[in-house]
Amino acid sequence: QVQLVESGGGLVQPGGSLSLSCAASGSGFQFYDMAWYRQAPGKQREFVALITTGGNTNYADSVRGRFHISRDNTKNTVYLQMNSLKPEDTAVYLCTQGTSTGRLPGPYWGQGTQVTVSS
Repeated sequence: QVQLVESGGGLVQPGGSLSLSCAASGSGFQFYDMAWYRQAPGKQREFVALITTGGNTNYADSVRGRFHISRDNTKNTVYLQMNSLKPEDTAVYLCTQGTSTGRLPGPYWGQGTQVTVSS
């Protein structure tokens, strides 16, 4: 079973930046696609960004050009650099590991890290 631990959230002013991390336990991290999702109060969980085993990326339209996902397979960690943050980015951010067939989201989730964008 995979354990995912997110960190790096916090309170930031509009226009600011935050960098999130998600550390995965276990072996074989490099063989799985990874993704970030977010869930705001009263809203459904939504896709934010993904990175494939080959390093290809994709983003939700709402964050494209402002967020950047990356991974370090030597550290079993996926990152989310968030720039030009807006109040509507406020949410709990969660990472997930894809399935062995490449489906996202996978069955494993971290506990999430709170991001609050407010002046």
